Amino acid sequence: MFDSVLVGVDGSANGRDAIALAARLAGTQGKLMLAHVHRGEVAEELRDSHELLERDRANAGVQAELISVVASAPGRGLHQQAEQLHADLLVVGSCSRGALGRAMLGDDTRAALNGASCAVAVAPVGYAAHAAPFATVGVAYNGSPESIAALAAAREIAAPTQARIRALEVISVPSVAYTGIVPAALGESIDVLLDQARSRMAELADVEGSAVYGLAGEELAKLGEDVDLLVVGSRGYGPVRRLVLGSTSEYLQRHARCPLLVLPRMQAGSPDASHSDVEAQEPAAALAGSSAAASDAA
Repeated sequence: MFDSVLVGVDGSANGRDAIALAARLAGTQGKLMLAHVHRGEVAEELRDSHELLERDRANAGVQAELISVVASAPGRGLHQQAEQLHADLLVVGSCSRGALGRAMLGDDTRAALNGASCAVAVAPVGYAAHAAPFATVGVAYNGSPESIAALAAAREIAAPTQARIRALEVISVPSVAYTGIVPAALGESIDVLLDQARSRMAELADVEGSAVYGLAGEELAKLGEDVDLLVVGSRGYGPVRRLVLGSTSEYLQRHARCPLLVLPRMQAGSPDASHSDVEAQEPAAALAGSSAAASDAA
């Protein structure tokens, strides 16, 4: 679980969804901090912000520190607070314009996710109304350092409720032009890669693992329909080693029907999984037709 959790709220149902998810991820020992970002152009805005925060905290029935943030945009304000407070998780709600039950980001919440210095979780629309202890946790896995970190996080989250863990590896064969694989050999190549993926899954203890051929975002979104939380790693770094929204997490934030947790690569926790080492592995993995399921390209 996470020790220091910053939650973006705005007085709407989306903010309450974020609080409900944050309470699950923080556990009993985690510290919750509710943050409301406003421009602070007039004195009344600060008063209104404090009232909004107190109302959201009371309605959610949680113990949380309240933080009124003056910034030009919500994403920027949440970034700054996450860094200043050394938060290890930032939780945001979905866009109210998104399809019901999907973790769809608006421009503000996308800004919070794309560039954060810590892990980010997105609560789907309506989550607060049916939030319950996690019974099944899904994780994108392909044996990479990023996916190993994602699996470790999934296990930690699942432990308090003894939740099931379902791991999925998605095999995506690179284009013929890039790999030199002739079309007649593609079927055989896919079968080989699927066998290798299934072997990796068989080695995971206490995990229900499976492997499929397809597009990572689409297959993981399908998994999201059957789990209470979907955990994915992030391979890409932006400026100042920030989490960058990759192609898979971009797709999931539009289509996932369960809460989404995106972990930045810096949280891998492996001393030998350095920035340069992992990047050096990427071209070779792509040539081998490696899965894109658990690590997003920046």
